[in-house]
Amino acid sequence: MLPREFGPWPTVHHYYRLWRRDGTLQKIHDALRRQVRVQDGRKPTPSPAIIDSQSVKTAEKGGARGYDAGKKINGRKRHIVVDTLGLVLAVVVHAANIQDRDGAKLVLALLKGRFSRLKLIWADGGYAGQLIEWARKLGRWVLEIVRRSDDRAGFVVLPKRWIVERTFSWFGRYRRLSKDYETLTESSESVIYLAMTHLMVRLLKPCVL
Repeated sequence: MLPREFGPWPTVHHYYRLWRRDGTLQKIHDALRRQVRVQDGRKPTPSPAIIDSQSVKTAEKGGARGYDAGKKINGRKRHIVVDTLGLVLAVVVHAANIQDRDGAKLVLALLKGRFSRLKLIWADGGYAGQLIEWARKLGRWVLEIVRRSDDRAGFVVLPKRWIVERTFSWFGRYRRLSKDYETLTESSESVIYLAMTHLMVRLLKPCVL
């Protein structure tokens, strides 16, 4: 069901698999993220970031999956770290039954050595506890917990945490991300990078030659 402008689907799928495996898709994504940040008047790499997860249902295609008792979802979790523009720095997809603190270690490990300016990471209460010290030892990052006030009832926009929630809402614009249709979690991660690549291309201003 590819548009007619594309080549035969086996050829397209071949290059998708090749670029997923050799990291080309992520390299394109990362290059565009740096350009978007500079266009917005920021440094190419961030100093603060935000971490969170999203549980989604899976299609009946096999692969890693589990039951998230808190969200009552049988499927997978998308664990992401974003900058203050909501742009993805790292993503890991894993079974939904893995606790947030354990899943956070998987995605935070991807940040080590990649962002020298990164010092502060905001998170919700689900990441409190031993993960704070673990993050300090791994990357010398300060993991700051942004808690909801019990004094305020109803929906409350929490400082910094709304940024990563907006990124999850961006995922919802893409049919392929409405649930996890992939067999491999590596493919699930690549689809997220592709969606964000599409979004960032639209954010960048055209170059005048």
